[in-house]
Amino acid sequence: MKVGILQCDSVRSQFQGRHGDYPEMITSLLRQVLPAIHIEVYDAVAGHYPPDPGECDAYITTGSKASVYDAEAWITKLQDFIIRLHQTEQKLIAICFGHQLVAQAFGGRVVKSEKGWGVGVHTMTVMADKPWMEPPLAVAHLLVSHQDQVVALPPEAELIAGSSFCPYAMFQLGSNILTVQGHPEFSAPYAADLMGFRREILGETCYRAGIESLQTATDEVAIARWMMAFISDAST
Repeated sequence: MKVGILQCDSVRSQFQGRHGDYPEMITSLLRQVLPAIHIEVYDAVAGHYPPDPGECDAYITTGSKASVYDAEAWITKLQDFIIRLHQTEQKLIAICFGHQLVAQAFGGRVVKSEKGWGVGVHTMTVMADKPWMEPPLAVAHLLVSHQDQVVALPPEAELIAGSSFCPYAMFQLGSNILTVQGHPEFSAPYAADLMGFRREILGETCYRAGIESLQTATDEVAIARWMMAFISDAST
C-alpha cells in the first residue's frame, strides 16, 4: 500500500531532534499496523502535489497551526485537492486541521471555539458501528491539540465519535473520507513539550489539566488499525 502524506505544517525546529517531524510521526504510527507500507510526502504548504492523485492508494493530512478559514492560497489549493479526491472516490484520512478542512470544504462550519484550547488526552464516545472499526471501542482516548472546532458537519457526513468538549470529533464522508480531530500520531512526550511551549497562552489551569491527563492510556494503535482498515475496505 502506498500512502501520500499531505504535510500542512512542520514541528517546531527545537522539538524536531527529539520528536521528528509530522510525516515521521504518522509513518511511525502506521508502520505499527502495516510495517511494509510505502509513504510519499507532499508539502501542501509549498503547493506540492502528485501529478496524478492515483499515484497513491490513499492520502493522510497532518495537523497545522493554521486555521482552515485563513485566507491563504495554499489552504484553498489543499481544499480543492480534497474535493477532487472525493469526486474520484480516493481514500483520505484527515487529521485535525484536515478534519476541519474537510468539514469546511463540503458545507460544514469551523470556528475558534469559545471553549478554548483542547490539549492533552481527551475521551470521545464512539457512536457508530462500522466493519472497519476493529478492534471495536465504546470510547477512544486520543491526544488532542486544537483551538478551532467543527461546529456543524457537512450535510452528508456521518458522525462517528464525539465528546462534550468536541461534539464532532470524528466523522465519515461518503465511502472514502474519514476524519478525526485528535492526533493518533502524537506521543505523550511531544504533547508535553508542546503544552510547555504554549503554557502562557493556555493558562495555568488548562496547562496543568493537560499535563495530568497524560497519565491516561491512549488508543492510537487501535485508531491506526481503523484508519488502515478504512483505506483497505472496498465496502466503505
